[in-house]
Amino acid sequence: MGGKQPDEATPAVSGKDTGARRVLRAFRPEGTRVRAGEVEVGGPGFVVMAGPCAVEGTDQVEKTAAAVAAAGAHVLRGGVFKPRTSPYAFQGMGEPGLHLLAEAGRKHGLPVISEVMDSAQIPFMAEAADILQVGARNMQNFSLLRALGKVRRPVLLKRGLSATLQEWLLAAEYILEGGNEQVMLCERGIRTFETEMRNTLDLAAVAWAKQRTHLPVIVDPSHATGHPDLILPMSLAAAAAGADGLLIEVHPRPEQALCDGNQALTPERFQSLMQRLSPVLDAVGRHLWRPDSPAQVVRAR
Repeated sequence: MGGKQPDEATPAVSGKDTGARRVLRAFRPEGTRVRAGEVEVGGPGFVVMAGPCAVEGTDQVEKTAAAVAAAGAHVLRGGVFKPRTSPYAFQGMGEPGLHLLAEAGRKHGLPVISEVMDSAQIPFMAEAADILQVGARNMQNFSLLRALGKVRRPVLLKRGLSATLQEWLLAAEYILEGGNEQVMLCERGIRTFETEMRNTLDLAAVAWAKQRTHLPVIVDPSHATGHPDLILPMSLAAAAAGADGLLIEVHPRPEQALCDGNQALTPERFQSLMQRLSPVLDAVGRHLWRPDSPAQVVRAR
């Protein structure tokens, strides 16, 4: 009788949940809506985040931002710190690249998302980026997750390369437990025995996460497939499976990209994808996110 009493605000869970509490649907049955600038993720509107894998320079990020904004994207993505398998691969531009990304986002009216790799980067990343991304390799970087729990910035948490669904949820639990409730999950494919694609996109995990948790779920078909030809069908499938949005790589000249150009869409192919999304979203009772104000709608076109 003298043992530790459970938190009254936390619903009871079984041992099968291995400690997950705040991420569970029972904790917030109505679901969580994440705000990045004027953009809302997790409501009826479907959100598309698009941009280059890595910021390479002023001309590249400006052209990409203009193209994705014109096509109807809602958030500008771009990596400035790049965790690469080889130490000799392009590692990103760092802080100068972050400033270029933020400037391009402001110019085209798009909030920006970029990956943070270390807790020491959080202060200046949170100043410039509207959403902080945790990459697959850092999903279980618990010191980073705890630090992000103290930040009042939305966090996009990618699933690890070989992470189970419970491990993914428990990683999110670290952030929520620290007080930051603005968390989104991102399915980006997992490593399996299959070699024809970069990873295996687990769309069942998307449906499972939407049922199991109250957090918005984003799908990254670029990393999941590694093939531009597969990004469109997998994006449509993700929308049909109940995802709240997409994270897509777009580059004005993919053949010249310094990072993952072989999985980036051209602006023209991205525009085609955006046009194809609406009928699928209509079929599942969703729509592309749009501002509530008529004045904002006119300005965004």
